Amino acid sequence: MASRIKILPDNLASKIAAGEVVQRPESVVKELLENAVDANSTSIELIVKQAGKSLIQVCDNGTGMTEEEAVLCIHKHATSKISSMEDLESIATLGFRGEALSSIASVCQLEIRTETRDAEIGTLLKVESENEIITEKISAPKGTCIAVKNIFYNIPARRKFLKTDSTELKHIIDTFNRIALAYPEISFKFYNSDNLVFDYFTGTLEERIQQVFADNMMEALIPVKEETDYLSLNGYIGKPSIFKKSRGEQYLFLNKRFVINKNINHAVFTAFENILEKGDYPFFILFVTLDPKKVDVNIHPSKLEVKFDDEKDIYNFVLSVVRKSIGSHDLVPTMSFENVTSQGERLSFNAFNAVKQNDFSDRPVFNEREKRERTTVTDEDIDLVFSSLTKNILPGSSSGYEQTENKFEKQVEHSASTEIETTFLIQLHNKYILSQIKSGLMIIDQHVAHERILYEKVLSRLEANMPFTQQLLFPIKVQFDVASYEILKELNLMITKLGFKLKYLPKSYVMIEGVPDDIKNGSEEKILREFISEYVNNQTEKQLEEKDNVAKSYSCKAAIKAGDKLSEKEMRLLIDQLFATSMPYVCPHGRPIVIKISLEEFDRRFGRT
Repeated sequence: MASRIKILPDNLASKIAAGEVVQRPESVVKELLENAVDANSTSIELIVKQAGKSLIQVCDNGTGMTEEEAVLCIHKHATSKISSMEDLESIATLGFRGEALSSIASVCQLEIRTETRDAEIGTLLKVESENEIITEKISAPKGTCIAVKNIFYNIPARRKFLKTDSTELKHIIDTFNRIALAYPEISFKFYNSDNLVFDYFTGTLEERIQQVFADNMMEALIPVKEETDYLSLNGYIGKPSIFKKSRGEQYLFLNKRFVINKNINHAVFTAFENILEKGDYPFFILFVTLDPKKVDVNIHPSKLEVKFDDEKDIYNFVLSVVRKSIGSHDLVPTMSFENVTSQGERLSFNAFNAVKQNDFSDRPVFNEREKRERTTVTDEDIDLVFSSLTKNILPGSSSGYEQTENKFEKQVEHSASTEIETTFLIQLHNKYILSQIKSGLMIIDQHVAHERILYEKVLSRLEANMPFTQQLLFPIKVQFDVASYEILKELNLMITKLGFKLKYLPKSYVMIEGVPDDIKNGSEEKILREFISEYVNNQTEKQLEEKDNVAKSYSCKAAIKAGDKLSEKEMRLLIDQLFATSMPYVCPHGRPIVIKISLEEFDRRFGRT
């Protein structure tokens, strides 16, 4: 039988992004595991000793190699995976360069035991040094078993720079788990110094996720799935309750190869919008499937980096699909009490609370009779939440009421779509709104709830370019410092779209002639000053994009405050509008708006369980 492994011709080898493959024990583990996967294995075992410094062994039940192939495989650019330039342009295997075993053999002691599935006898190959290769016939299990001993034994300076055993072992485990996640149809075992650490049986992706992370991990995840003829995306993203303060739990696979791509990561981060607080990193396991001809994996020796033919299309696709998945799930976090010390307990987020797609029934709604009565939203209702519009406003000024009324009618219908009755709705210390829901109790922070409503309202106004201005009967003359005055002038176009009507006078004076309809009578000057101060602060500290900064600064300062007393009607209208927004779970700055405490948690606290 002709050898499947061939030395690449020089013209093809020169096109390969070659380089140092072996940087640490984890590099060896990655290359050997990828080779085992490419060999069509259904079972792979990894054995390491002293964090891979003394031994790394990978055994598989794949196709195996003949003696000729085993001898060839340790030569540079010897591979069975590509043979022409066309193959290099549509790589479908994890490995393709043919330099891994050659590089490993140059810095380690290498031993290969292999036997093909139809052979009666196998091959043992030992590489003690670059010039000393020993082969012999042996009886071996079907497949290939490669042992790598004493990494960097011939380069003491390199060995000295290896990290502690615990650090090196962590890198190995990370790589092992990444490959195991990509191939749930393969069983994986991991032995550390003869102790079985991981034993992953074959199964579905969901089963593999539970094996790698936790039995109840699926309850903390949101499914992502979208398939097109050109590009497909599927996998899972984590709910906000499992966000971490460090990188490391972002798993991106391109055609089942683990890759690192800043653009796709950014698309996922952007899709989470303002759910992410500063320093948070979302959890995700995402699989991108794309024609291999549309992507280049041959740009770095590590094969972790890739380059897409159309980076922008990929970015927009991932962004829209992940955003759609987030928007179709109720992400209100559930709280429960947990022991902190023997003296006390504290409330903490319960990440493992399963949510179903498009199930938003666990929200406050009002009884059926009242829903029938509330078929429209009156001027009085609008006044209640947004402002007192009856004073200091010229008669006949444009308020955009008809559009607002139609929008609010839809919001009321949307939020009142379930059958449970709300038997109470109360304000706690003029800060929080408490309401009964079917699973227990919902608590809403009134300030950040209104902030979210205003934020989305402002963004839509800036897009629509249809300002809703309330003309003041008596314009207000205000003097700003020079810097604030200049910034107001720079932002005048956006501020006008927002609903302000300002006239700029000499000596940094501004005449406020009209304001947005969200602003209460008497607070016009205060909110304008606070808005511009917040804008400058955000610009300096957070470096926000201009439109986003305007929306966040205004919504923060124009929203009702903690301490403002609300009537029951005001609270109900606020809830209606909150759950009509695209993201009712967090404010524009990332703070939670809503939390739930389940009835089961109350029962537990009162000894009913």
